[in-house]
Amino acid sequence: MEQEALPSDYLNSIRKFFSSVRLTVILLLSLAAASVIGTLIPQNESPAAYFQQYGEIFYRIFYALGIFDMYHSWWFQLLMLMLTLNIAVCSADRLSATWKIIFANPPKFTLSKFRNLSHKYEFEAEASPEELKNRYEPVISKLFTYTRVEQTAESICIFAEKGRWTRLGVYIVHLSVILLLLGSLIGSFFGFEGFVNIAEGESTDHIRLRKSNEIKKLDFEIRCDKFSVSFYDTGAPKEYRSGLTVLEQGKPVLHRDIIVNDPLRYRGINFFQSNYGTLPPKKAVLSFTSQETGMAYTKELSVGEQTELPEKMGQFKIEKFTGSYSFMGQDISDVFIGTLTPDKGEPLEIILPIRFPSFDKMRKGNIVIGVTDCEHHYYTGLQVTKDPGVPVVYAGFAVMILGFFITFFMSHRQLCVELSASGEHSKVMIAVAANKNKMGTDIQVKKISQILSKCGYNIKAKKIG
Repeated sequence: MEQEALPSDYLNSIRKFFSSVRLTVILLLSLAAASVIGTLIPQNESPAAYFQQYGEIFYRIFYALGIFDMYHSWWFQLLMLMLTLNIAVCSADRLSATWKIIFANPPKFTLSKFRNLSHKYEFEAEASPEELKNRYEPVISKLFTYTRVEQTAESICIFAEKGRWTRLGVYIVHLSVILLLLGSLIGSFFGFEGFVNIAEGESTDHIRLRKSNEIKKLDFEIRCDKFSVSFYDTGAPKEYRSGLTVLEQGKPVLHRDIIVNDPLRYRGINFFQSNYGTLPPKKAVLSFTSQETGMAYTKELSVGEQTELPEKMGQFKIEKFTGSYSFMGQDISDVFIGTLTPDKGEPLEIILPIRFPSFDKMRKGNIVIGVTDCEHHYYTGLQVTKDPGVPVVYAGFAVMILGFFITFFMSHRQLCVELSASGEHSKVMIAVAANKNKMGTDIQVKKISQILSKCGYNIKAKKIG
């Protein structure tokens, strides 16, 4: 018998632990403190930045505690899980008593409870209690969902009630909090956040995770068809837009243009416009001007391509492109570097800045080479997120609004209309008991008194209490 009691005692101990209000306070304070830490210490920065800011010792301590990605750390998730269980057990513990009230059949009415209420109305009527009962009962039945007539030794009582189910309002709020916590946990366990750069005209089926820097494969491809950027007069980017296409087994299934804060969503994965950059141009249109004849020739060359120049000026080859080139201590930015091989003589390295088409004149050679045009290619930088807990969180917010409305604007109300003989007249007592909003209850008692007064027979009414 003692061995059989041990599991039961163990389960009761667990239930008492999770039903403790003290545990709720401790968990809430712990989560609040953790949130403050997560606000003060930037999250998901590079290890080098943390190492430089906090030094080796604190870096190792914070890394071991998961402070740099705190909201995904095991201990933060454990706090969230414990709070979820705490709220669920507390609600279940207190729900049993409420459940008996809601599903009591028939509901219990105690006349003495209504007589002892501080706020009630009384008046006299020129009719017998039986006549008043026949006149009042249909009216009360329209105002309340349940009515019952009871005969006592001294009087006739009409009992009524409505809104028993509104006692569940606070538990609906508890459910909404549980849904919010569960949504956060689902997103923390099964969601991810990453990034990817896609060049115009190219596609990819993988991203790099921000937290671990690992490669994650997607179940589909995402292609950047077109990227465009507009600028302010100051040169700052005004808007950048990416034309994206989702491919399933090589076939396009969805196309959407995205800008900042207007993402593409597919299979629960969000693609946000995050940044952009330029890619090295693959082709350039070059002009070749002969100093001897003054003739200018135009040719389009790809990087690595060599061409024969007219007028026996030799051969020219674009060797490479660089986005930064220093000339006399100054950065002249985007530059093509080529090799000019004359028919006679040694090959020459030619620097061709895109911004300065006449730059090659300073060489004072027999031929002047310049860049007249080149292809500008961009890549789009996308932030990629997946949070399967979002629908649960949205459901939690909707349930919370419903729970707050029920909790603050609705109540369980019981009515007692007592009819007793008083000489040649009848004495009428009206009282309403409610589980909340006492001020609103007093207003409702007055309103019901006015409605019953219109039924006739009444002489005078007075407020008691």
